[in-house]
Amino acid sequence: MEHDSHTPWEFNGSFHQPSAFLMMGIPGLEALHPWISIPFCALYLTALLGNCVILFIIRRTPSLHEPMYYFLSMLAVTDLGLALCTLPTTLGLFWFDVRRIGFDACLAQMYFIHILSFIESSVLLAMAFDRFIAISHPLRHPAILTKSTVLKIGLAIVLRGMVSLLPIPFLLKRLTYCGKTELSHSFCFHPDIMNLACADIKVNVFYGMIILLSTVGMDFIFIVLSYILIIRTVVSLTTKEECLKALNTCVSHICAVLVFFIPMIGLSMIHRFGKNVPPLVNTLVAYTYLIIPPALNPVIYSIKSTHIREALLRALCRKRGSDW
Repeated sequence: MEHDSHTPWEFNGSFHQPSAFLMMGIPGLEALHPWISIPFCALYLTALLGNCVILFIIRRTPSLHEPMYYFLSMLAVTDLGLALCTLPTTLGLFWFDVRRIGFDACLAQMYFIHILSFIESSVLLAMAFDRFIAISHPLRHPAILTKSTVLKIGLAIVLRGMVSLLPIPFLLKRLTYCGKTELSHSFCFHPDIMNLACADIKVNVFYGMIILLSTVGMDFIFIVLSYILIIRTVVSLTTKEECLKALNTCVSHICAVLVFFIPMIGLSMIHRFGKNVPPLVNTLVAYTYLIIPPALNPVIYSIKSTHIREALLRALCRKRGSDW
């Protein structure tokens, strides 16, 4: 990533490929970027510190070594990765007006952003499955979701994301680009790069749509089905207190699902059908999708999860006691 206002091009055989793209901040508010960076810094700091605290608490608390919190650890690691993927280019643009990013660096950033997004979607599905088993079959829960099973689920999630998205950078590299090199965001996003090409992008559009529907789309459908089954189980419970207790264990996860999927669906719809949507709306939805979930998830789980909250308070009390 370099500071450069020019748009250099290189000629590769029979097609043109830019050596760099130019990133955009918030349209119409370029003069306010240094001030706008303050809330972004707060969000990034919350994401980095919050998820590190979640990981530390789970690691140091033996009572939290169970499937629900193993999946929460996976979510925290994914959120850390998402925050770190966009932090350098976003703050570099806001602070130092560094707009230029190399073509290959842009493809690498795009690949990791999409992988981590797909992984987050799959982890949220795994957490929904864990809640369904815990509520519907509480006695069989430890036998079904053993440590080795959780580990296998985690590996399958990572492999699915990596393999399904592997062709995307190569599909983008084969395209011809001419004239436009300005991205819509301060990070690289597949539809954004694809739309800068002046070649036929039908293969890219078709593959991107198939992958999105077969991964994130299916994850969302199975999450909804899991909660339909959970509600059926909860309704059959004998007392109101048991119903509320069962549903209360799902509140944090439901919030995390909404915080992740609503802006993701919105951004996908804008890129595919919202040609007349104002650039500012597109930019704000994109930032909401990539920055808000990593910052909010640790806050949601710290507030709503009694076990996380108690473990955090114990850790703080031990630290305060050692200072005395």
